[in-house]
Amino acid sequence: MKALALTVHTTTDDEAKARALAAGAVEARLAACAQIAGPVTSVYRWQGNTETAQEWQVLLKTTADGYEALESWLLEAHDYDTPEIIATPVMRGSAAYLAWIEGETGGA
Repeated sequence: MKALALTVHTTTDDEAKARALAAGAVEARLAACAQIAGPVTSVYRWQGNTETAQEWQVLLKTTADGYEALESWLLEAHDYDTPEIIATPVMRGSAAYLAWIEGETGGA
């Protein structure tokens, strides 16, 4: 079964940047909704070193058909060299909520 909806996850190093990414994606109708959580502590390897940073997570709801446009927009809008952009398929969900996502992202 192909997922019609996706959750797309990204992170950034500042709450204001997270709010700007969330609002920008929703205003552009690339995401129906965005949730911001944080701060969280991220531990990762970057350029050969182990780094620790405080970040804010942004979870965007979109359609599978709209993913490419959202990814392109995030790559332009994000200030990280290699931003985390991970999409997870929504295999099941409330029919009304999934229809809302489709409608708010221009899919209906």
